Amino acid sequence: MTLNPTPIPNTFIVPGRFPRIVTRNLTPGKRFFENEETWFEDGMEFRQLDPGHSKLGAAIAKGCQQYGLREGSRVLYLGASHGYTPSFVSDMVGKSGMVFCLDVAPRVVRDLVFVCEARSNMMPLLADANDPGSFAWRITSVDVVFQDIAQRDQVGIFLKNVMAFVQPGGFGMLAVKARSIDVTKRPMELFKEIKRTLDSTPGIAIVDYRELDPFEKDHAFFVVKRK
Repeated sequence: MTLNPTPIPNTFIVPGRFPRIVTRNLTPGKRFFENEETWFEDGMEFRQLDPGHSKLGAAIAKGCQQYGLREGSRVLYLGASHGYTPSFVSDMVGKSGMVFCLDVAPRVVRDLVFVCEARSNMMPLLADANDPGSFAWRITSVDVVFQDIAQRDQVGIFLKNVMAFVQPGGFGMLAVKARSIDVTKRPMELFKEIKRTLDSTPGIAIVDYRELDPFEKDHAFFVVKRK
């Protein structure tokens, strides 16, 4: 199996007619999700990240080049849900990293706990991303904030958390679901408005932007850097 490196650590593209995104599995032999595909190569296990079920996977498939993720990075993941994409972020940052996995829904956090128990670099948090003060005491400052939540004020919540937890030089990744913000506006019009908002925010610079079609309809992916 040919493994072409990506800008993200422990993450590769397997070339072919339908290229695959894979990560080096931090917990070999353990599977947490239905239809999870794994391979062994040179004594290491790799997992396939499905871009149709992951905004981060879709961004990688669309050629995003900036993420801010490094071996050992500390990541605050807002909207962790059952833990699918956070578990891949766990692979990416490695054992020396940490992924704080936050969700507001008790039902999904119960599932998330089982994934976190098997991975020493994942920590579940039942909290509201719109109120950073309510969970700030439970986490450290982070290198990256990743947000994937379906709320109307997605951008405001994202900026609030980036400014609260990311130091200058750190990054934020924002997966935008246009229809959750305003169903009356065309997605492209909304994405332009969000770009203007981010551009006009002091201390924030957009370093990458991708539209996620055909993997995620009416979604866009912004990467910002804290100045």
